[in-house]
Amino acid sequence: MHELAVTQSILDIALRHAQEADAKRITSINLVVGEFASIVDDSVQFYWDLLAEDTIAKGAQLRFERIVGEMTCTHCQNSFHPQELDFACPNCGSQFVQITKGDEFRVDSIDVE
Repeated sequence: MHELAVTQSILDIALRHAQEADAKRITSINLVVGEFASIVDDSVQFYWDLLAEDTIAKGAQLRFERIVGEMTCTHCQNSFHPQELDFACPNCGSQFVQITKGDEFRVDSIDVE
């Protein structure tokens, strides 16, 4: 259900920037979503369709660019893409890892008329 708040934030950002640009209509929004961001595209789209209904963003297309997740072992510095729910380093077996890519979530660009 956190997608509702996330979608409202996306709409607020888009409307603010569209207003600053004196735009008449928002046509699309490009989003960057990391694999570990726990954002469900279909849920965001569902809430978008509801929230944008009476705004200049109505009908705007949401485009999702997915970023593959990456972790780095703090013991051996090996970077890897975890398999399933196994976050252990495949090089040394350590459980001491950190996310180095794939937790991002941002509005990359907004297309307006």
